[in-house]
Amino acid sequence: MKLNHLNLTVTDVPAARRFLEIYFNMVCAGSRKDNFAAMFDDDGFILTLMKGSEVHYPKTFHIGFPQENEEQVDKINQQLKEDGYDVKPPQHAHGYTFYVIAPGGFTVEVLC
Repeated sequence: MKLNHLNLTVTDVPAARRFLEIYFNMVCAGSRKDNFAAMFDDDGFILTLMKGSEVHYPKTFHIGFPQENEEQVDKINQQLKEDGYDVKPPQHAHGYTFYVIAPGGFTVEVLC
């Protein structure tokens, strides 16, 4: 069985949308003002973003974007740093990985 979609509540839909487009090549298939966006990855998975005034995810909640190799993980990490995001260098843990807090209040893991 394949997972079709996931909805995230975010405090800033346009900023979260841009983040996902820039760093993870997601494509917005539709949006409504600043309250909703439907994002697609290259496998057809749908990630919807809905505006909420407060976002309270559990501490360990995150979404993950697997990469093909360590070089790609390093490239995204460096681009995020250059763009002003507070990211630590990738580490070898359960793969080669790092985390970043995305605009809108959710955490993203980048790994290979």
